[in-house]
Amino acid sequence: MSGIFFAMKEKKNIKLVLEDGQEFKGFQFGYRKSTAGELVFNTAMTGYPESLSDPSYRGQILVATFPLIGNYGVPVANKSNEMLEFYESNEIHIEALVISQYTEDFSHWNAEKSLHEWMIENEIPGILGVDTRKITQTIRDKGSMKAKIVIDEEQVDFVDMEKVHLVDQVSIKEKQVYGNGDLKILLVDCGVKNNIIRSLIQFGATVIRVPWDYPFMDEEFDGLFISNGPGNPTQCEATINHLKLAMDTNKPIFGICLGHQLLALAGGASTYKMKFGHRSHNQPVIYQPTQKAYVTSQNHGYAVDEASLSKEWEPTFKNLNDDTNEGLRHIYKPIFSTQFHPEASGGPTDTAFLFNDFMEMVKMKKNAK
Repeated sequence: MSGIFFAMKEKKNIKLVLEDGQEFKGFQFGYRKSTAGELVFNTAMTGYPESLSDPSYRGQILVATFPLIGNYGVPVANKSNEMLEFYESNEIHIEALVISQYTEDFSHWNAEKSLHEWMIENEIPGILGVDTRKITQTIRDKGSMKAKIVIDEEQVDFVDMEKVHLVDQVSIKEKQVYGNGDLKILLVDCGVKNNIIRSLIQFGATVIRVPWDYPFMDEEFDGLFISNGPGNPTQCEATINHLKLAMDTNKPIFGICLGHQLLALAGGASTYKMKFGHRSHNQPVIYQPTQKAYVTSQNHGYAVDEASLSKEWEPTFKNLNDDTNEGLRHIYKPIFSTQFHPEASGGPTDTAFLFNDFMEMVKMKKNAK
């Protein structure tokens, strides 16, 4: 073990405090500060650089159920198309990281630094040496809850993330353009992952990225994409209102994760907060028209209420673990969405073909003019 890890084990001055009163004492790593957020868990075995840099985790204290974290460090910070090549954004978005074991002596051909160093640079605290299994069982039994990381008994209040506009925090503030493809895709950034932009460029798009509340109907575009993002979808009223106008244009629209929920709301349906959500790389879904199953990457705490859908909408994908809705398509218009992440990063790429389906739909509509 490294000297840094031994230094961590010498002082037991940090604890995770849950809203229900439970306390878990452990050892501090990463940046040294107290913080608060919503406690959630992720069951992925790999991909912590991608998860920590995913804007959908904004405001959350993340519990990693896999017992060994840090063993391959974090990647080099190379940029391509103005985006970090091996990350899903340019910063860490979680409030804190909760793990069982930490490996400071990392080994990977593409590693630039340790997870500990990266968290210090981004001012993100971590706690290790706690019973992550018990914490996860508590979340499964009682649901996602408020929690806080307390160092040296520093006073810090619980935070109700339902009252924080997380999408506004993670969305860009000014329009940006990526790629030089023939088809113009307007991407509404509600907290978009870099690999979504990479995927659209790969399939021949020029991506016009705009803020979540941008009046995008003033722009020229061939297809519309609504991104993933954090928090309660009903807070994005501006996006929903703009989507209602876009749905009348008959232009192709594709939504992922939060974008899926926003499309449903614009179409008159409703959403609800799940007990503990889906956060993993091994969520099985079934495509209902063919009854073919796929393994997907997911990160969400809200879901679409299928019972609230009008007759103009058809459910397409269903989660095989809990039967929640995982996809929709409009019966008459070129609009579809998925709750899961076809772009993965991390996770399986079984459903990456959906990007090609969307771009082919855009191409057909454009050529039909």
